[in-house]
Order: sequence, then structure tokens, then C-alpha cells
Amino acid sequence: MGFLSSHSPIRFVDSHCHLDADEFQGDVNAMRERARQQGVDLCLIPSVDKNNFQVVCDLAHRFHDLYALGIHPLYTKDAVAEDLGLLREQLARALAGAHDLTWQAPLLVAVGEIGLDGAVKSLDWQRQVYFFEEQLKVAVDFDLPVVLHVRSAVDFVLKGLRKFKVKGGIAHAFNGSLQQAEQFIAMGFKLGMGGALTYPRALHLRRLAQELPAESIVLETDSPDIVPVWRYVNAELRDRGHSQGRNEPAELPRIAQEIADLRGVPLQRLMQESTNNFLNVFNLEISNSIV
Repeated sequence: MGFLSSHSPIRFVDSHCHLDADEFQGDVNAMRERARQQGVDLCLIPSVDKNNFQVVCDLAHRFHDLYALGIHPLYTKDAVAEDLGLLREQLARALAGAHDLTWQAPLLVAVGEIGLDGAVKSLDWQRQVYFFEEQLKVAVDFDLPVVLHVRSAVDFVLKGLRKFKVKGGIAHAFNGSLQQAEQFIAMGFKLGMGGALTYPRALHLRRLAQELPAESIVLETDSPDIVPVWRYVNAELRDRGHSQGRNEPAELPRIAQEIADLRGVPLQRLMQESTNNFLNVFNLEISNSIV
């Protein structure tokens, strides 16, 4: 894979945003332009089930962004085994198809969002594990990285990765221990950090932001979810009719500033390091120099 050398250096990368979400249907073009005006030059848009495989592909081509295809653990309740065959077909078509004019390669860069979720107790755990492991096999067969959902299931996800040797990727919204982080890093993964750590009481995440090696961090918003603290509307205000603030990629630079402050580094340095980390994990051939 490779990025055209004539393109100007990439500034911020939002490594995880669901631009196809219902919350964006009324203003997706304006929302993506706001992000670009804030320096977010590239987004990775993961799918969640077969019903949005084509949608995320179309959005990535519209905005010259990247995308991933996979079945999210929260959507495994409605998934069937045949969906895995469709995933293989879509991946093969994307990798063999016409390239975006901005890129020298397909915009499809990973299998994702896949993984396990231990927080939603109503989900069938064995069903989650089945679809997770089958999609790890898909990633191995296509020699693709993965974008991982690891909520309340870090050790179980690591167990799957030890069983199926994928080509690294991103552990999205990472909230595990430093020791678990080190295991992901050793397997070729970057760790996604976003709006959750902007809350003063998120002591564990804020400590992780300080302790993780610079070469392991990628930035994300998980738009429209995980709103940063400045977009949060508390329960009292919601009860009075105020709607919850919507997260979007334009918030990424302000989130990055919080991380830079925690790490005691200039924002420019964090931006360039995290962007290089993203490009490296997906084997994209541009590299931004740190100044």
C-alpha cells in the first residue's frame, strides 16, 4: 500500500469514527469539512455489520478517507454464518477494485470493527467468540490488520490474538492495564485514545496517556460516541430537555491537546507521532517528519 508522495503531509488522523451513523445523516458533508478545517485530514471508518459494508466504502471514497469491514460484537446477535462469506467477498472486491484517485492503493485497510464486549451481559458470549475468531481467520487469510473492540474483554481478545496471528492493527478505545497494553504492542498493535480521557475522574486513562510509549498511540473520536467532557450534557440537563452533545472528528485536535498536556509534549509533536503510528500500522508509505 502507499500514499502519493505529491500529497501534502497528513496532519491529524481520526483512527476510529462512524461517519455513517444516524446522527450524521443530516450534515455528514458539512461535518467532514469542519473536521478538515480543524486539520483532520484522514479518517478511518469501520463498519459494524453487513448492512453498512457498502455505506462505509462509499463514504471513504467520497471523502478520500479509509475504511474497514467487519462485524461488531454488539451486532453478532443478528449476524449469521453466511455474513462471513459476504465479508470475504467484499474484502476481495475492495482489494482488487479501482483505486481512489488520491491513493495508490485501495481505501480498504483492515478487518473491523471486530472483537469482544463483556459489558453487555445480554449478548451471547460464545456467539461473540465465534464471530471474533472467524473474522481473525479472515484477516489472516487476507493478510490484513484488524480494528479491535475490547470493552471489558481485554484478556479474552488477547487470547484470540495469540491463537490467530494477525498482522497487528488498532485496539480501539483502549482501557486496559499497562501490562495488557504491552502485550498488544508486542503483537504489532497501536492503542486508540480519545474523548474518555478528557474527564478529570478518568484517572486510569489519564495515567495510561502519560505512561504509554509514543510509538503506541493513535488518536480517535469514536464519533458520534464517547463525547469529550466539553460536549457532555449531564442527566439533570437531559431531564430538562437538553440533548446529549454529539461527538465528531472536528473535536480531535482538542482531545489531542489534552493528551499532549498530560504527556508534557507539544501538540505538533503528538500529532506527527500519532499520525506516523497510524500510517505505519497500516503500511502506508508516507512519513511525516517531526519538527
